[in-house]
This record gives sequence, structure tokens and C-alpha cells, in this order.
Amino acid sequence: MGRPLGVAAALLLLAGGGYVAYGIVGDDAHEEDAQVASAREPLTAFLTAWAGHDARKAAGYTDTPDGAASLLTSVLTNLKPSRTTTDDGVGRSEGPGKVRFPFTVTMAVPGAGDVTWSSHARVSETSGTWKVEFTSPMIHPQLKPGQTLALKSIGSRAQVLDAEGDPLRAESLVGTVDPVSGKGASGLEARYDDVLSGGGKAGKSLVVADRQSGRAVRELTETAPAEGRPVHTTIDPRVQEAAADALSGAEVNAAIVAVDPRNGHILAAANRPGGFNRALEGRYPPGSVFKVVTAAALLKGGLKAESPAPCPKFARVDGQRFENQKQFELPSGSTFADAFTQSCNTYFVDARDRLSDTELRDTARAFGIGGGWDVGTTTYDGSVPVATSDNDKAAATIGQARIQASPLVMASVAATVKAGTFNQPVLVPDAVQEKHRAPEELDGAVVGELRELMRATVTSGSAHALKDLAGQPHAKTGTAEFGSGTPPRTHAWMIGYQGDSDLAWAVLLEDGGSGGADAGPVAERFLRNLVR
Repeated sequence: MGRPLGVAAALLLLAGGGYVAYGIVGDDAHEEDAQVASAREPLTAFLTAWAGHDARKAAGYTDTPDGAASLLTSVLTNLKPSRTTTDDGVGRSEGPGKVRFPFTVTMAVPGAGDVTWSSHARVSETSGTWKVEFTSPMIHPQLKPGQTLALKSIGSRAQVLDAEGDPLRAESLVGTVDPVSGKGASGLEARYDDVLSGGGKAGKSLVVADRQSGRAVRELTETAPAEGRPVHTTIDPRVQEAAADALSGAEVNAAIVAVDPRNGHILAAANRPGGFNRALEGRYPPGSVFKVVTAAALLKGGLKAESPAPCPKFARVDGQRFENQKQFELPSGSTFADAFTQSCNTYFVDARDRLSDTELRDTARAFGIGGGWDVGTTTYDGSVPVATSDNDKAAATIGQARIQASPLVMASVAATVKAGTFNQPVLVPDAVQEKHRAPEELDGAVVGELRELMRATVTSGSAHALKDLAGQPHAKTGTAEFGSGTPPRTHAWMIGYQGDSDLAWAVLLEDGGSGGADAGPVAERFLRNLVR
């Protein structure tokens, strides 16, 4: 752009051959108008792309595209505006190649309504190209480098409560709340965010936040606070504490679930470590704890506790070898009660011919397995498919093959034996619309025999870790193979219930060894903690 030429006279040739002065203009005025018009083009493009929520495109019109894109993306991600409008004002030259423009931004922000602010942008020319100078205050005048815009909850967020009305102390159940947005990010906090936050329609303010820590450093707007309602759970704090303490020394991922057999109320759901709620959502082969279901099917078919039950080291099915843990065998004359209490795999595998291809699935339904449970939180409710081959059925009798269950499912199996009927587990009663009802019923005589078998497993079988405890514990151990290693790795299980109180439970140790030797001591600590 040339230097100003001062005042020039523009002459118009008249028809008669003379000249007349047409006017005198300031060349400075023409220079300013042209400069502002040139500078406005990238600014308009920048604001238009911002209003279209295209951070990368908007940043392309700035002198620092990466920094501009990063901050704009952060702002748009945090605020999630449903609509953005921008309006630029009259530009003013600040010298050759520099123009300053005022502009306003209005965003429709969920939870905070329409938020408007004014700012200024400087547009400069370098090597013949006009660019918007990017700075944090240009995006919002209150921003400093390293900061962003975010939302903060200013309402009264309610809490997730235990059965006694106190704040629930169970991280994997409760979940987390995003420190900037104030929204539930996981667990019950996420599932019931609208309830706990009062609907999420108010109670949000626009804040300046530190991009590293997420901490709000300055509040920019105020919104009427929303009052949330607490979420009540069935967790018994005493039982939850006993379960969490029992897992405190576990060196592997582990879970304990406890339920009330009378009504299915979940009394405890402890996980170690926290985070994933394996107690309710985990999917595992249950191994020999599933023999409770297989035993129910066999007893229904006429088998008795005193029926002969050969238990060799190995059983072979179409070339596949099954064996007992550590290849033990029971002496001649052993009974079905012996096979159950000592957890003899080979007997159960060889007893598969007593069962139809659908028998295990149908019996599992009487325990609620495979139904759609309305618990008030996310759960995995188990799967027992129809057998597709002799090998498939053989493995299913001992809780392997395609059989899958969560610790909650197996705790409910024990609870069903205690109650005599399936009562669907429940965690948040107010949220349950329709409980799952088992399409099959257990015969009373079968239930009675299962109770005797589970008690004998404690007094003279593989659950002997519990035999000195008060409360008449009934139990079943399980060692479930998984993976393709040689030898296979195993999950350790123990499930059971107390004969003199309304408590059923399941213990799982992922990749934890043996049900009796490893899960047993954890179950013993849990039950002993309750006595204390």
C-alpha cells in the first residue's frame, strides 16, 4: 500500500471544451476503507466457521492455526452449543497492515441458556496476506493462555445413598462426576444424572477453567441452581464394608456380591480394584459353582444324594479328555453327595446322558439365569445356551464351554437355594419397573436336597475353609478354566448362603487359582468380618 498523496483535484472535461473542478477528496480515507475491507474478509470467514462449529476451518484463517484449533475445539467440546451466532462490528485501522474489529458471540449452551460475550480481533497483513491474530483473549476477553471456557454445576447435586440413608461408600457402584461439567461420568452417577442433578436443565454456569487440571478459576455467568434428588440403593453399609475389607489383600482382580434371598436386595457389591464393576457386569465361566444348577437338573430327573457316583481321574468324550482338579479320584462306592461335595468333574461329565440338550438351559431358567433383569443398574444376567454337541453338553455340566455368569448371577443361584424360589436381584428399588420372574419353578424336594449338599460341602467337602464359622454356612466351590494356555489358567469361585440369616454371596478371584484353596479364605474373611 502506497504512501498517502495528500489532496488531489479531479477535473471533469465539459462539453464546451473547458474544465471544472469536480471535487477534492482525502486519499487517506480511500486507503483506510480498502484496508478495512481487505482485513474483514478473513475475519468474516473465521467467525462464520466458528459459528458452524468447525474449529479446524476457523483456525485456518489465523496466524497460529494449531493453537487456535486446540482452544476452539476445547471450547466447543466443553460447552456443546446447539447454536452459535457471531456478529462483527466496524473495523478501525491501527496503522498500515493492522485493523482491529469488535465482535460478539452468542452460544445456546445446554444447561446455561444463551450466553453472549464481546471481544476484539486484530487482523494483520504479512507478505500480502491478511490473517486473524490468534490469542486466548480474542476467543473470550477473560481467557489467559492455558485456559478454556467450560461449564460448572452451581446447583445442589444430590448423592447416591446406602440402605441407611448415608452416602454410599462403594466407588465401583457410585461412579464419578466430571469435575468441570458437573455431569455424572460413570456408574450410578451417570445412570441417574438427571435425578441427582435436578434434571440437568439448569444449574450450569459458564466459567474459565484451567486446561490442565480442569479446575474452574473464574465464574462468568450465573444460572438458577437446580436441586437434585438422592438415589436410594439397597446396599447395607456393614455388609459392604465387610466385603471390601475381605478383598483388601487380594493380589488379583476380585469381587464379592451379597444379596438378601427374601427379596433379592443387593447388600454388597465390592470390587478390587475399583473402576469396572465386575461384581455385577463381569462375564466369566462359572466352573464348578454351576454344579448347583446341574445338580438340580439331575435331582429333578430322579437322582438321589445316595445314588452311586463313580469318580475316576479322567472322563473322555469324543476324544476330549476331562479331569478332576489335580487328577483326584474318589473311592469305589462313592455317592452323588460325595461327587458334589468334593466337586468331581468326571462324574458330572459322565452323567450328561441323563440330561437332554435343553435340560441345563431350562433348569437355569428356574434360577433366573438368562432373563432380562431390571435391577436399577447395568448387570450381566448370565447365559446357558442349548447344547449343540456331546462335548458341548459335557463341558456345560461343569460350568465350562459357553456357560457365562457374573458374580451377581452366582450369588443369586445361592440365594435361590436358600429361598426355594428365584427373587430377582435389585439395587435401586425406585427405578425397577418390572422384575424378571423365573419361567420355571424348582421342586421343593430338589431344593431340600441342594441345601443338604451345600451344607455337606462345608462340613466335609471342598468348602472346608468355612467349617469352623458360625451361622451354618452352605457353599459350593468352583475352579473355572479360561484361555488356551497349558495348563489352563483358572478363576477361583465360591458361592453360598448363611443358614441362620438372610445372606447369600459369591466370591470371584480372576485368574485366582482354586475355589477351595484361594476363594475359600476370602469368603471366610468376609463372613468372619460380619460376625465382628
